[in-house]
Amino acid sequence: MVLRDQQGHAAAAKKPPLWHVLSGAQVFCVTVIISAISPTLATLGVRPPVMSDYLTLEDAIGRTPLVRLQRLPGAELAARGNVLLAKLEGNNPAGSVKDRPAINMIRRAEQRGDIRPGDTLIEATSGNTGIALAMAAAIKGYRMILIMPEDLSIERAQTMKAYGAELILTPKSGGMELARDLAEQMQRDGKGRVLDQFANPDNPAVHYDTTGPELWADTHGRITHFVSAMGTTGTITGVSRFLKEKNPAVRIVGAQPSEGSRIPGIRKWPEAYLPKIYDPSGVDELVYVTQSDAEDMARRLAAEEGLFAGISAAGACWVALQLAQRLENATIAFIVCDRGDRYLSTGVFPA
Repeated sequence: MVLRDQQGHAAAAKKPPLWHVLSGAQVFCVTVIISAISPTLATLGVRPPVMSDYLTLEDAIGRTPLVRLQRLPGAELAARGNVLLAKLEGNNPAGSVKDRPAINMIRRAEQRGDIRPGDTLIEATSGNTGIALAMAAAIKGYRMILIMPEDLSIERAQTMKAYGAELILTPKSGGMELARDLAEQMQRDGKGRVLDQFANPDNPAVHYDTTGPELWADTHGRITHFVSAMGTTGTITGVSRFLKEKNPAVRIVGAQPSEGSRIPGIRKWPEAYLPKIYDPSGVDELVYVTQSDAEDMARRLAAEEGLFAGISAAGACWVALQLAQRLENATIAFIVCDRGDRYLSTGVFPA
């Protein structure tokens, strides 16, 4: 039977693919010949990829987005010419601004010869630094012991354990002060080395080297005010030093909890426990935020801006909005130090 096309012409017989008529040996020979004459990456002048062409998880820390709030400022603040910018530190690999000092404290200690992979590291933490250090220890090959008060959110404890860290919980009545004391005692007993985020200059140094320059570059040097929650004070100390070197007129504002308020990540330290890295000369103003205002702002950020932020970050946002109500033509940046999913068990967000 002869196949014909729609015009009645005889259709040419369809040839089978070449590999259907060649034997296995012939296919092998053809493959070898094609491979031999095909241009290689080298002949095209293209260097074959090497391991260093790709980022590691450590390389992915930092360079976080700086985004403009669109709805919370409202028409009144927009009419004043104010811009509110949120730096999304929750975009770091372990989910917080603490990724920066965690990896830097370990990296610098290694460079000085103070520690080496396989050693045991100890740290007192309220959560985010512990998570970041647990990740960094996993990357670098260290045993990590973390000490934290028992009343902090379950998500934080579970995350630390997921990274392989060992966790010691202290009575909530002792707060972070007791956790810090225990860490120092364990170091004296020879059980490991304390990195000590509260006194370690490598903490603020990383914000001077990275966070500050990112804020300056992303605002094209237009930043007029910087707001940060104050816990270990590493972020505000390092960023302040950089920004004020660039422009002494930049105002640095710290968010502190009002009397009786408990806001995770924000502390008013007793004099004996004030972080040694803190430089009060670099902070122009302290603004006090209540726990209820911070929690309400966390809910509003999620519902009105689509920004799922932690409670201390919301406290910093609340302070930034207070500033915007009395300023004109200001560019106000604040740190969103972590994400809201670390606080779901606290009841702050709708169930």
